[in-house]
Amino acid sequence: MIRDCQADLEYQPISNHDRVEDHQITVCVRKRPMNKKEMNKKDIDVITIPQKESVLVHEPKLKVDLTKYLENQHFRFDFALDENATNEMVYRFTAKRLVECIFSKGMATCFAYGQTGSGKTHTMGGDFDGKKQDVTKGIYALSAHDVFKLLQKPENKKKDLVVGCSFFEIYSGKVFDLLNKKSKLRVLEDGKQIVQVVGLKEEPVTNVDNVLKLIAHGNNVRTSGTTSANQHSSRSHAVFQIILRSRKNNRLFGKFSLIDLAGNERGKDTQSSNRQTRMEGAEINKSLLALKECIRSLSNKGVHVPFRASKLTQVLRDSFIAENAKTCMIATISPGMSSCEHTLNTLRYADRVKELGPGNPSTANGEPNLVPLPSPEKSLSPSNSDLAMLCTHNECCVRAWCVV
Repeated sequence: MIRDCQADLEYQPISNHDRVEDHQITVCVRKRPMNKKEMNKKDIDVITIPQKESVLVHEPKLKVDLTKYLENQHFRFDFALDENATNEMVYRFTAKRLVECIFSKGMATCFAYGQTGSGKTHTMGGDFDGKKQDVTKGIYALSAHDVFKLLQKPENKKKDLVVGCSFFEIYSGKVFDLLNKKSKLRVLEDGKQIVQVVGLKEEPVTNVDNVLKLIAHGNNVRTSGTTSANQHSSRSHAVFQIILRSRKNNRLFGKFSLIDLAGNERGKDTQSSNRQTRMEGAEINKSLLALKECIRSLSNKGVHVPFRASKLTQVLRDSFIAENAKTCMIATISPGMSSCEHTLNTLRYADRVKELGPGNPSTANGEPNLVPLPSPEKSLSPSNSDLAMLCTHNECCVRAWCVV
């Protein structure tokens, strides 16, 4: 059934020749290739990316009389990249414009979001060869290359800027410095209501090699664990920051925060896990929900930004309230039928982030030739509510919240 549906589609995938549009909020979806585990199980690829803005999920279902049928769910984003896309291509359509932003006194953030095992750490940190990671090919390293490249431009040399980096993780609501023996940090507001991470080590860097050493060191000490979906799952949000300061007075000029989020998961997937794993999952899902609301508030100037809802949004407060703030989300999805529910949750989350944002492809001039949208009857369902989505992510957490 899936092959028949794919045969009727018109394919026009994204390429390096496509123009990169500049938005305040950019949402990009990346599909990873099938891995060895999925191929050994003879799992079926249920994700099709026919065009540069379209993602189609072929969800197998059963009728009451046990007749099999296919429900094709369509999503539209700024950019959609298939399994053939490299990290360099992902970087070009997502974070490259944000690097330019920080040289104009901007605050930029780039998130990688998705199910555990969907390729977030691969996208942000670099390619894996077994357990070893090549940090030269991730978005962290590619961003650092462009920062030092732009620093040599005549107009930027006049600004007399210096570059520094910090790397910390947020695990179970606590902040730890990855560049300073994982020392525990406090997040406080000063008298000017500016959030400060007390004791965070900021390393001065003068070239790309310095940055790569910091990334490799931070990745090695980051908290990870074993889940039902991934033997080496990131259990913390890793925040790598490239900071520009004025050489004369050390005043902040611009900041680029690159965040490799912990893998999202549903409450029912952790029922067989121990209490620690369930608590980790509850804290992760709470912070991801708070993050979505903060990003949505970017498109509505003057609207309250609920940054105190989690430690993650609290430390990124200046990136949400700054006038020249830009955000990019890279939603990574797994192609297998066994991950279909997780993939749909990820796509719905990403869709809500962009729902109210400027430059939504659905309102762009010149309607592109896309796969037809599903009928309203299919679109209107309980899963479209934020509460239903939160229940899907972590039923245990929601029940506890409702009782309180």
